[in-house]
Amino acid sequence: MDQVWFWAAAGVAAILVGMAKGGVPVVGMLAVPVMALVMSPVMAAGLLLPVYVVSDMFGLYAYRHAFDRRVLAIVIPGATVGIGIGWATASLVPEAAVTLVVGVIGFVFALNLILRRPVVAEPKRAEVAPGLFWSAVAGFTSFVSHAGAPPYQVYTLPLGMTKAVFAGTTTIAFAAINLVKLVPYYALGQLNVGNLKVAAVLSVPAALAVFVGLRVVMVLPERLFFRLVTWALLLISIKLIWDGARGLA
Repeated sequence: MDQVWFWAAAGVAAILVGMAKGGVPVVGMLAVPVMALVMSPVMAAGLLLPVYVVSDMFGLYAYRHAFDRRVLAIVIPGATVGIGIGWATASLVPEAAVTLVVGVIGFVFALNLILRRPVVAEPKRAEVAPGLFWSAVAGFTSFVSHAGAPPYQVYTLPLGMTKAVFAGTTTIAFAAINLVKLVPYYALGQLNVGNLKVAAVLSVPAALAVFVGLRVVMVLPERLFFRLVTWALLLISIKLIWDGARGLA
């Protein structure tokens, strides 16, 4: 029975990862919490990272023509630095504290968008300094708990990218982040032969779900897409606040 529940949770998590790589807002962040129902969150993060990386390859193909080069040139170096900081402080910073902070940041930002701003912002140039800061935060939180989306969206949502470019830029940015994370995850012992065998099986539904997610994004109207991004950010931030507070308690 335990095996049945494990594979059921793992299958759902893999589909969520794939749909996220297809551009569906924030659902990939639900994968680790789903897996945490049947195993420790740390083990779940290590198990799912190869699934993220494999599904990233399909996401890169799907969005190979839709992305913002300037945003990627800012975000990828900043996130790499953030991952390095996460690696260096892995034994010092409580995961629950990071989860709580990420949740608070995402909650405040999403609530501000809902109450005071239009969901779809006017296009504007990506600035380097805030981009490096928020992408470093995203890299750090992605390393700790695969929760890089809220800080990343704090920077990218106000840029006013089109739906396809936003989804493509996000997919490519996190593909690079996940690839970089393989090194510290391996060094910290979170990747092993057993995990890779399970990840190979889970990569099949994840890869198929990429194209389901792509279809969903293409069908959604632009304004509805960004409204869903904002509300998804708010809801997942509430979940992160709850998880972080419970962990610290």
